[in-house]
Amino acid sequence: MTQDVKDVFGGAPASALASKIRTLAPSLTRSMQRVAEAVARDPAGCAALTVTGLAERTGTSEATVVRTARLLGYPGYRDLRLALAGLAAHQQSGRAPVIATDIAVDDPLADVVAKLAHDERQTLADTAAGLDTVQLGAVADAVAAARRTDVYGVGASGLVAQDLVQKLLRIGLVAHAHGDPHLAVTGAVQLRAGDVAVAVTHSGSTGDVVEPLRVAFERGATTVAITGRPGGAVAQYADHVLTTSTARESELRPAAMSSRTGQLLVVDCLFVGVAQRTYDTAAPSLAASYEALAHRHR
Repeated sequence: MTQDVKDVFGGAPASALASKIRTLAPSLTRSMQRVAEAVARDPAGCAALTVTGLAERTGTSEATVVRTARLLGYPGYRDLRLALAGLAAHQQSGRAPVIATDIAVDDPLADVVAKLAHDERQTLADTAAGLDTVQLGAVADAVAAARRTDVYGVGASGLVAQDLVQKLLRIGLVAHAHGDPHLAVTGAVQLRAGDVAVAVTHSGSTGDVVEPLRVAFERGATTVAITGRPGGAVAQYADHVLTTSTARESELRPAAMSSRTGQLLVVDCLFVGVAQRTYDTAAPSLAASYEALAHRHR
């Protein structure tokens, strides 16, 4: 594996660096954000700079540049420079994403469709690039063997929680979606080792979602966070963290839209992983549900 083509994120393509920067940017200090934004905006130019040069370009210190590199997952600045060179090569080959302009209030609907489609594709690509498949596999194992799975989410994330639960129900697993915070905590109290609790929260700090996950964690259940902020409060109570992309927001494209796309991809990947592990029972259950509902679609 050559560092100029692949970065250190589990051997992922160098484009995963851009996804990592977008995911972590909101949790960085302002000076570290300037470094992250610089390398994301001009990877080729930054790859040619020494640590002193990048510090001068961003108006920060050498220590800030090194800390940013480490937070992005690199042992030091030299490793970050190599990954930046790889990312620049991807961009020059035409494989790097092109950032579309924000949706304007007077955009024709054709432009709105094109811009949203571009952003949705980018969110999916970033989420896939940053998704830890080892963690994903461990969560699929746990859900497949669980006595029951509780899923917590509110608002748009609550819709994603319901989507995961209805999928699990169709393959014969016991699952509950809790959007009411009181019921979520009440249900979490009943969990124990062998059960699974999943929290869906883009911000990673939604109290109505963090609290039941904390209770489930203290009760010994296997806990999972699906979040765009892996450093958020929810992560301290999660045995496994599945990270989604932090897509760009705008006035007409709020976080509830951008986050949902990545969350649904993670849910779909998790469901398929569970269905693979329970195929002998999942396949007949799916067939039975199709048959039971077939007359409603005629």
